[in-house]
Amino acid sequence: MNLSFRDIELAAKRLLSVIKPTRLIRSETLSRMLEAEVFIKPENLQKTGSFKLRGAYNRIVSLAPGEADRGVIAASAGNHGQALAYAATLAGVSATIVVPRSAPIAKVEAIRGYGQRVMLEGEDYRSAQETAAKLRDQTGAILIHAYNDPLVIAGQATIGLEIASELQADMVFVPVGGGGLIAGIALALGETSPNAQVIGVEAAGSPQLSASLAAGKAVSIVQYADTIADGLASGTIGDLPFEILRPRLGEVVAVDDFEIGEAVLLLLERMKLLAEGAGAAALAGAIKFRHQVRGRRVVLVITGGNIDMNLLDRIIGHGLVKMGRLLRVSVDLRDRPGQLAPLLTLIGALGASVLHVDCDRHPADLALGSVRVSLELETRGPDHIDAIRCALDRNGYAITTGR
Repeated sequence: MNLSFRDIELAAKRLLSVIKPTRLIRSETLSRMLEAEVFIKPENLQKTGSFKLRGAYNRIVSLAPGEADRGVIAASAGNHGQALAYAATLAGVSATIVVPRSAPIAKVEAIRGYGQRVMLEGEDYRSAQETAAKLRDQTGAILIHAYNDPLVIAGQATIGLEIASELQADMVFVPVGGGGLIAGIALALGETSPNAQVIGVEAAGSPQLSASLAAGKAVSIVQYADTIADGLASGTIGDLPFEILRPRLGEVVAVDDFEIGEAVLLLLERMKLLAEGAGAAALAGAIKFRHQVRGRRVVLVITGGNIDMNLLDRIIGHGLVKMGRLLRVSVDLRDRPGQLAPLLTLIGALGASVLHVDCDRHPADLALGSVRVSLELETRGPDHIDAIRCALDRNGYAITTGR
């Protein structure tokens, strides 16, 4: 279970022909927003869509010949499974990936697309892990853990080597699920950039790092992990990552689903980078720590971009509402021909675009002979919304926001 800096250097050599180093991107937008020098490490652009290929390939090519013949098995929320399936196919090794039934469809189909077997078992990552362990015992396959394996951690740690080769950072924000990524980066930066502070960003709905720090040992959270960042919902920290990380960790910040969603939208709209929830968590953490990052040289590790499109649609809609770019209102009208047209004409004259109209005649609190019209409007921002509300009020329309 020991891991040294030499292991990280060897992993970097093994990965030369497989992964592409992801160059740091300096963001002028985020630098202005956070009053810092902000760089993005875009692992969402890596093959298989996340950083996980680094650890998976390093582990696969380190198998002894007899182990490779037995095949491999793993539990995954999605990204480890995709990476392991791709790495196993490259190496000519058979793989079985156990994913929870709640895993995003896009990730499940991607695993199948890399030519390996997928099993849907359990409601969460922990139950998928239990199934994978049983299959290992039954079949003799090699179980490759997503984060509690020294060779996997060494592969992930190559991100730290790449950061240090480009920049001497003051702070590096790293999302935390099972802890393999942040442990590897902390170990690599400890040797190459000893002054860099490594900040762990965990999902508020899966706070296993905070729980482990409080207990003084790696522990599992009691409650069910509940977050849109499925890659962070491991529910537990690995023993080895925690051992490596504990003396090297700067601070921990927890971000909720709303903060994660806003970070996803900000990366997409301003940086043109598609990140999944776990991938955007580093940015959400930096925004929450904005007073601490001011004036510092900051790196945000964007860990992956494999987001479910249905979830992305909800994130975009919610984010636009919060930013004042989308307005949802309801108004009760007389249920007579010609009542809707003047309302829509007024809204058009105010410069708002009507995205959706719904008419409902059956709400329990609606007067007989009336219809409730719900509108979704695209606006230019909060000031425009205020102008729309005032104009509707002046013209006798009693509106209810978000109804």
